[in-house]
Amino acid sequence: MKKIKKDLILACIVGILLSLGIGLISSIVTKNAIPNWYENLEKPFFSPPNWVFGPVWTFLYILMGIAIGRVWFFGRRHLWGKTAIYHFLSQLILNGLWSLVFFGLRNPSLSMVVIVILWILIQRTIFWFRLVDKKASIMLYPYIVWVSFASILNAFIIYLN
Repeated sequence: MKKIKKDLILACIVGILLSLGIGLISSIVTKNAIPNWYENLEKPFFSPPNWVFGPVWTFLYILMGIAIGRVWFFGRRHLWGKTAIYHFLSQLILNGLWSLVFFGLRNPSLSMVVIVILWILIQRTIFWFRLVDKKASIMLYPYIVWVSFASILNAFIIYLN
């Protein structure tokens, strides 16, 4: 029993490190673009202050990491485990790509395309996670809510600029 719990914790730690790693890479591009470009954009009234994004994304990446750790652990013995992991990795890549396109390329229109595909992949990831581990799928709900909000924010930035 202790070995199983230890293996689950290890899988979650690896998942957290993977997710935070993508977040770290994305934050490098983001951090440089905020004072030089993002600050000068017209943003909607509901745009949160810049300091909110870091803690929110850190929390979400930790939840995502725990979720993929659980799916990786429990999915080893599940028919749909690999499919769930592939969907997670795909959406994680798109997550990082959105920051590179929006902040790195400074292209809100193209990033809108990326975020719509990202949203669909998150939804599919939740579906596949639910088949493997219901708790893991629930951990992705705050993530899809935040990406939904980010999509609306992205759309308004395109409209206002």
